[in-house]
Amino acid sequence: MFTVRKRWRVPAGVEPTALDRKVMAFESRGVLVPKRSLIRTPEEIEGIRQSGVINTAILDLVGENIHAGMSTLEIDEMVHKYTIEHGAIPACLNYEGFPKSVCTSINEVVCHGIPSAKEILKEGDIINVDCTTILNGFYADASRMFIIGKTTPQKEKLVRVAKECLEIGMEAAKPWTCVGDIGNAIEKHAHKNGFSVVRDLCGHGVGVKFHDDPEVLHYGKKGVGMLLVPGMVFTIEPMINMGTWKVFIDSADGWTVVTEDELPSAQWEHTFLVTETGLEILTH
Repeated sequence: MFTVRKRWRVPAGVEPTALDRKVMAFESRGVLVPKRSLIRTPEEIEGIRQSGVINTAILDLVGENIHAGMSTLEIDEMVHKYTIEHGAIPACLNYEGFPKSVCTSINEVVCHGIPSAKEILKEGDIINVDCTTILNGFYADASRMFIIGKTTPQKEKLVRVAKECLEIGMEAAKPWTCVGDIGNAIEKHAHKNGFSVVRDLCGHGVGVKFHDDPEVLHYGKKGVGMLLVPGMVFTIEPMINMGTWKVFIDSADGWTVVTEDELPSAQWEHTFLVTETGLEILTH
């Protein structure tokens, strides 16, 4: 016989709290629950929130300065300078070999675009700027879309619907429901608008690590996936494509993710805290 190892384990000698008992009741019914270590303390939440303040200010700065004719390397230099000047660390820099401080993904690039002096923004481009900040050991992760000048109605709609998908995913995330509820709501909205959802990448736990549990898929069925418990912190970051959901990684750099049909993609992202009533955005 096999012994099922429980994920939610109360330390020896510690009296179970009401939260412990509630999670264990779900686990006894076969629900996938998080490890207890994924529940952030008030001190950790405050640390993540403070990191989020800097992360948000960085994206605000990008929004104030981004324009046609600038290179994506200029964006990277702006992000790096602001981060260091405010006592923080750009999490992307040298992460598993990534060479820059921020990801800049233009048009058909879904994510992980590498800033370059040769990549010049043009009128009509749409670009995702994805920034993760470490402050005093705590991580905050968010991204925004920017439209350069005037673009096509189709691209405008894609950018708008991608943001709506993030907002709808947030609304679907309630404590004591499952991660799958988020993806199900996002997928329905994307499909209703004629778009597809990337399946090869997902949101993730964040806060004391760059990437942690849970995996937050942006498609799927309600009632599946990990239980959402107050105190969990993770990103929702739907990647919405104008054409197929399929993607490939550019072999030239091993990082840049591109839509298979090379049609545009859009993405918005926030870091969220699960509360007793829903989600709180930590990267306003």
